[in-house]
Amino acid sequence: MTEQHPHDAQAVEPHDDIIHPSPVAFLLVHAACLGAVWSGVTAGALWLCLALYVARMFGVTAGYHRYFSHRSFKTGRVFQFLLAFLAQSTAQRGILWWAAKHRHHHRHSDTEHDVHSPRHMGFWYSHVGWIFTAQHDATDFDAIPDLTKYPELMWLERHPYLPAATLALGCLALGGWPALFVGFFWSTVLLYHGTFFINSLAHVHGRQRYLTGDDSRNNWWLAVITLGEGWHNNHHAYQRSTRQGFRWYEFDPTFYVLTALSWARVVWDLGAPPADVVRNERPVGRAVVEKVARHLAESFPAAAIAERLRGSLDSLDHAVADAVADARHARDEAVAALTARLAELHLPHVPTLDELRDAARQRYAATPSLDAIVARARERLLEAVARELLAPLPA
Repeated sequence: MTEQHPHDAQAVEPHDDIIHPSPVAFLLVHAACLGAVWSGVTAGALWLCLALYVARMFGVTAGYHRYFSHRSFKTGRVFQFLLAFLAQSTAQRGILWWAAKHRHHHRHSDTEHDVHSPRHMGFWYSHVGWIFTAQHDATDFDAIPDLTKYPELMWLERHPYLPAATLALGCLALGGWPALFVGFFWSTVLLYHGTFFINSLAHVHGRQRYLTGDDSRNNWWLAVITLGEGWHNNHHAYQRSTRQGFRWYEFDPTFYVLTALSWARVVWDLGAPPADVVRNERPVGRAVVEKVARHLAESFPAAAIAERLRGSLDSLDHAVADAVADARHARDEAVAALTARLAELHLPHVPTLDELRDAARQRYAATPSLDAIVARARERLLEAVARELLAPLPA
């Protein structure tokens, strides 16, 4: 991958087609696993595979994710570089590319702008397909100004696969072909899909303890295979936390290792979730209220509600009928006025606050912000109904 100036990252018009031969190297890594048929599978190679998986998964979780993407703890430049080198030995591209994409994911999680949302693009695209699309090829340096100031990290970004190639050659030199095919390639493929499961499966299967406005879920077995990353709903609820297993029983080996490193002052200032966040007592932010309220409002058919109301406007309220008749051309003002008038009326076809509250409780995780979300959802629903009422009738 060639380096781009920050302001050149979006210079080329993106396309959604698959870039060939970009997937070829990815597929060849998978195919290389079959080399074990020729080399044989030794006990030493299997132990090496396990060791490389665990060590490099720590590089992904502590490095790519909790440090470079979220800066959830602090460390010095030497360990920062070693962590970046270890992370890139997984062959998941450069540390800056990875961090920039992940920050973008959190800004737009499970919206149409998310880089890998199963809700909008399907499971397999969110799992792996997004990596090979042109619009996601460049590194958005503007998203990571805190990282681009380090020349050594920029050097790694220019040579994203050097750490992986160095590790592969080391395995071959020290353990022969079984160490290469089983130790290196098997662990690399397992690391690919362990990491990718957090983008895909952790937004599909599991439980939601916290209302985050997206589909993030906690999944215990994903936490086991990813050294703690499976507590994904926890993470989306409070991204600054180094610890992702908020409860004592939530297995989070990455945090345990970082805690031990903090005793030796290799890392410090580990982020912790506030008690009110853990207990789910903190109201969610305005952005989450808006996002969830929009989803809740859109789950009710505004067009059908408006159609049922059209036939009975006069019997409901003459002012509403007059507003519909007199204000079709002043759209924004008319919508606001009609929305306000509808809010004052008891409309039999429009869900009440209690009905919206019941729907929200069935759909979303518990939150102290439920009343705010429900009130905002009804406002949005009434606005959508008002727009439908003001729309020109079909000829």
